[in-house]
Amino acid sequence: MNLEFFAIDSQGFITDHERALEDLFGDDETSRKGGACLNVMASRIATVFASLREFPTVRYRAAKSLDASTMTTLRDLIPTKLAAGIWNCLAKHKQSIENFPQTETCELLILDRSVDQIAPIIHEWTYDAMCHDLLNMEGNKYVHVIPTNSGGEPETKDVLLEEHDPIWLELRHAHIADASERLHDKMTNFLSKNKAAQLQHGKRDGAELSTRDLQKMVQALPQYSEQIDKLSLHVEIARKINDLIREQGLRELGQLEQDLVFGDAGMKDVIKYLSTQELAKLSSDDMSAVNNMRLLGPAVDAKKNAPGGFTLKFDLHKKKRGVRKEREEEAAWQLSRFYPMIEELIEKLSKGELLKEDYPCMNDPSPSFHGSTSHSSSASSSSQGQAAQSMRSRRTPTWAKPRGSDDGYSSDSVLRHSSSDFKKMGQRIFVFIVGGATRSELKVCHKLTTKLKREVILGSTSLDDPPQFITKLKLLTANELSIDDLQI
Repeated sequence: MNLEFFAIDSQGFITDHERALEDLFGDDETSRKGGACLNVMASRIATVFASLREFPTVRYRAAKSLDASTMTTLRDLIPTKLAAGIWNCLAKHKQSIENFPQTETCELLILDRSVDQIAPIIHEWTYDAMCHDLLNMEGNKYVHVIPTNSGGEPETKDVLLEEHDPIWLELRHAHIADASERLHDKMTNFLSKNKAAQLQHGKRDGAELSTRDLQKMVQALPQYSEQIDKLSLHVEIARKINDLIREQGLRELGQLEQDLVFGDAGMKDVIKYLSTQELAKLSSDDMSAVNNMRLLGPAVDAKKNAPGGFTLKFDLHKKKRGVRKEREEEAAWQLSRFYPMIEELIEKLSKGELLKEDYPCMNDPSPSFHGSTSHSSSASSSSQGQAAQSMRSRRTPTWAKPRGSDDGYSSDSVLRHSSSDFKKMGQRIFVFIVGGATRSELKVCHKLTTKLKREVILGSTSLDDPPQFITKLKLLTANELSIDDLQI
């Protein structure tokens, strides 16, 4: 079977539909074009389950309209149609693929970008997100500039920031300030513990090197070189990011974004900020991106804002009536208060609290499935018995390792210690978002895997940073818009 999806990390994949937002949410939507897009998408998602030997319970976000007289469009039915397409493909796989599960082994929740219009445009402050947002990376490739000792032209080296890098694995979801502090501590700890580094930096109080010392130095040098290269790489990246934050005044912008989302700022604060920046005059191209946000919203009463919705109508003065509610366990860092809507949805799904009226099910799960989705690992393992179980390999995944690579002796310090195993985990939860996912949503899936003790996997048509998503928004309307079309 030819694979039709791309893994973006150990818990995320995309179906490579970069134009899905345009094809399905655009002003010139046609049922033929949109239907073809959804059919290919359904086939590729079904391939994921076939590859993993998983058979899901398929749930999807139901279409919503103002009243019975409101015409339902293709845009409203995207999750419904995709769920039906996936179910048809899975039915074929059950008949044609050897050892494919015949009863449910996991859960799938199908959403579209309208579920949360804020997540793709707000700026994340994690190390991962800021690398992709500020450093002009191509995918996961970063161009590392290495100065030469001779003072000549610096060398350039392409480096992949992926899960094979233990430092990246540890820091990618950390706030940039936290990541910078931890990198400093790592470098200090490395120099204090690594034998070769101590000898290299003359930390022997001037004593003559013994043969034993020289032997230890030679034995440690390869690992020393590897470790110092990796640490130096990330120290340089963090320095670049922090320099850009200062030069571009991003802290003030980030604070305003967070305050607007949580209702701690109003139009007065927006005007005050814009008056200090050269941002007030937007081109017609940029204005079309702003206006096209309306195409992602479901048909809702203008007087009521959906939880994940976007609006240009801010109160003049700040009022505690944001589009997000504060979460008690969040916000160790002030610029990380924001959380994607899928966090609440996944938690409700895991607890069995998603309303079937809002999130119908394509197939009624078998009785054994209900018994096998216990929320505690011990109850799960004891209650399943002969019930349908996931057929995934029982490896220990990279995300399940502790985050403490500081011993300085090994380049895979994070990866050496295993504390979790899939045997202790409940059944997988898959979430698929049509129209592009964000790094904040991918981070949530990693976080909830630990919290819920169930592996949460995010799928989408693409993985977008704010600039990429805004570019796609501009393509949703072919005709140029005037400012008169906007309600500000």
